[in-house]
Amino acid sequence: MKLLTKEIERKLPKLHANDGMKDPEAIVKFFTPDGNWTWYATEFDGKDEFFGLVEGHEQELGYFSLADLKKVRGLMGLPVERDTCFQPTPLSKIRR
Repeated sequence: MKLLTKEIERKLPKLHANDGMKDPEAIVKFFTPDGNWTWYATEFDGKDEFFGLVEGHEQELGYFSLADLKKVRGLMGLPVERDTCFQPTPLSKIRR
């Protein structure tokens, strides 16, 4: 599965474009199908680096890279996938 399509890339704001926004939207969701990690991207630098919400051992905002997502494997060795049904969602709704 291609994690980042050109269409999704066009929809993602550039890094820091959401600075000062109270409730930015997650545009794309990545997850480990055999684990408990999820990444919600709200911004992208156009090359490799995302900013968004990461859910794993805890929930936090931060940076993550496309290269790293391609390397991550879940508990049974499955790669990270993109949620093809995900619709842009404000972070406040995801955090609930």
